Amino acid sequence: MSGAQLPTALLVEGHLTNLTAKGTFYYFIQKGNPSSGLLLLKLNGLNGDVRLLAQERDFIEDTLVWVNALDKEIVEEAKADAYIERAISRDPDLWVLEIEDTEMNNPFEHT
Repeated sequence: MSGAQLPTALLVEGHLTNLTAKGTFYYFIQKGNPSSGLLLLKLNGLNGDVRLLAQERDFIEDTLVWVNALDKEIVEEAKADAYIERAISRDPDLWVLEIEDTEMNNPFEHT
């Protein structure tokens, strides 16, 4: 089974175990559909700037890919929070996870 076929809840739980082991803080802004919701990551650099990454499906390759949700890679936290509110209102199945990491690395990058 490829990562694109794993239920979202299982995919997230596996990565959260790794984050906990590393002592990385995280919290859910929203838990979406456990089997098929897409994931939005707010990578908080703890300095007022964040990376906001959206998970999208590449239908040609049948894989999930990560893209910047906004026009820039690094954005002000307030701008990211406004985007998150709009995204949740459009897609109640969306998962939104905030991860506190000064390097703003995506722990889901290779899934």
